[in-house]
Amino acid sequence: MRLRLLLTGNELMAGDIIDSNSAMIAAKIVPLGWQIEQKVTVGDQLTLLCEQIDSLCESADVLLINGGLGPTVDDLTAQALAQVTGVDICEHPQALQHLQHWCKRLGFSLSAANRKQAMLPRHCDIIDNTRGSAVGIRLVHKGCMVLATPGVPSELKYMLDDCIIPLLQSQFESDKIRIHRLGSFGLGESSIQQRITEQLPDWPADIDLGFRASMPVLEVKLSASNAISDDTLNYWHQRVAALLEDHLLGDIPISLPESLIQALRQNGKTLCTAESCTGGLIASQITSVAGASDVFPGGVVSYSNTLKQRLLGVSASSLELHGAVSQEVVLEMARGALAKTGADTVLAVTGIAGPTGGTNEKPVGTVWISWGDTQQLQSMQFTLAFERHNFQMWAAAIAMDLLRRQLLKLSPIASLAQRFKV
Repeated sequence: MRLRLLLTGNELMAGDIIDSNSAMIAAKIVPLGWQIEQKVTVGDQLTLLCEQIDSLCESADVLLINGGLGPTVDDLTAQALAQVTGVDICEHPQALQHLQHWCKRLGFSLSAANRKQAMLPRHCDIIDNTRGSAVGIRLVHKGCMVLATPGVPSELKYMLDDCIIPLLQSQFESDKIRIHRLGSFGLGESSIQQRITEQLPDWPADIDLGFRASMPVLEVKLSASNAISDDTLNYWHQRVAALLEDHLLGDIPISLPESLIQALRQNGKTLCTAESCTGGLIASQITSVAGASDVFPGGVVSYSNTLKQRLLGVSASSLELHGAVSQEVVLEMARGALAKTGADTVLAVTGIAGPTGGTNEKPVGTVWISWGDTQQLQSMQFTLAFERHNFQMWAAAIAMDLLRRQLLKLSPIASLAQRFKV
């Protein structure tokens, strides 16, 4: 199947929204053995939209169009499809019925603007949309099956699962691809590739190896067709996992918070946090994991020196002599959080996120991290020369990995963190 993808919307071209829909489509299509051979994005311009539809259909078996089916004047996909296929646009009875039921279910009255979504190319088929007001459009142009879908991601997801993928499977052969994904932290793509080249020189040609950086976790992906046995794919999965050593977090989907929570549960420990420069990011990531309450009683965000003293018991003399970003203060923050919460382990962070506030002695990007428990409380200084958002992300990630390593009795610091260590 030769598959092309056409995305439409001025907001995509202007960068007002990020294109997550094409990634969703690919994630569902590729494991079935198909590939998206071409992706085109255009603004809300009728002439350009018509040109791209006509051109893409010449070389495709399937053209999937995403966006432009809404109720406003800049939603032009239905009009473009009618113009390209040489038919008029008219009120589609099934689309109108769908709109009426949708409005009734939500307690809305059917407005003229919404009714526009029932104006479709004559004789086209519709694609059901159980989540929104706009149905999809299905027709054939130049021998190419054209499938148009709304741009709302939650609606697209269900249309793909419920209608579009079953339709494609009924029309086109596929060689289902099995994909194994491993998540790692602390090694870059080049380092992992070098290890594989040197330590796995007999890598099989019929298992594709790929990488995807979803910072801070790096994904290593093994892909194979049905011609490869499960035993063979599992064997190479295990060899890659062994090669990643203590950088391996687990099979995707896995995150640093999830891997830390697993380590806490494995050791029967609880965690508290004391955060300054990360502003509660560590606590937020921990509590984003369902069931985290059994290992995380809570934490303290002490951004000001006053709250560091009042909530965590940091001494005024430490703040005056050493400053808020110092080993002395981060250790006192950690001890104070342990005392306040009664947790078994702690992560404490204080630093200079920037872009201002740095000095020659403590430049922007300086961060002190403390981790451990009352018996083994450690601290380390890092320099994270990133803009503010990435500084906070890396500080949180490194902190979680340091405690994960201590709990699992691994080497104390990953090679990536070693680069930032002062």
